[in-house]
Amino acid sequence: MTGTLNPVAFLYLRHGETDWNAAGLSQGNIDIALNQTGIVQAQAAASMLENRGIRSIVSSPLSRAHDTARVVAERLGLPVELDEALREVAFGVQEGQPMAGWFNDWVDGRFTPAGGEHFSDLTARAVAAVNRATARDPLVLIVGHGAFFRAVRAAAGLVANVRTKNATPIQMAPPAAGQAAWQLAALEPATA
Repeated sequence: MTGTLNPVAFLYLRHGETDWNAAGLSQGNIDIALNQTGIVQAQAAASMLENRGIRSIVSSPLSRAHDTARVVAERLGLPVELDEALREVAFGVQEGQPMAGWFNDWVDGRFTPAGGEHFSDLTARAVAAVNRATARDPLVLIVGHGAFFRAVRAAAGLVANVRTKNATPIQMAPPAAGQAAWQLAALEPATA
C-alpha cells in the first residue's frame, strides 16, 4: 500500500543535467555533480520560480538536486531543508549502466535490479516524503530526481513512465472535483 498524496498543491523540480544524464546512464544513488549545462538550467529554473509564492524548499541530499535547490534558494532568499527520503531510487547493479533494456520493466514493477529498490517501494517512500513536505505552509518546492518523480506521478494517478526534463519546474495540483488524477503543468518562462 503506497498511501495517497496530501491534497495540497506543490512545485516539483528535477535537478539540472549531469554528464551521466547526457550519456543516458542511470545514476540512482551515485552522487553525480551537475555539469555546466545543469548549472545554467538551475539558474533558468530559479528565474522561473520567482514570484510564485514559494515559502519553503525541500531537497534530496544528493548533490545534483541539492546544488540545484541552492541556486533556486539563493534567488528566492530561502533556506534549503534536506530530506533523505527524497533521494533517488537505488538502481543496484544498474547504476552507471545505460537505461535501455530494463528501465521500463522496472517502472512497470516486472523487474528490480539486484540490490535495487522495487518501484512500489519507491512509490511508498515518495508519497511519505511529499506528504511531509506539503504538511508545511504552502507553497513548497520539492527538488529531486527523475525516477523519483515517476513514482510521484504514479501516486498522483498519472502515467508514471514519462521522462521529466532536467530543471523544468512542474506545478502539481490536487484532482479537480470528480476527477481522480492530479493536474500537472510545466511552468513556462515569464514573458516580458
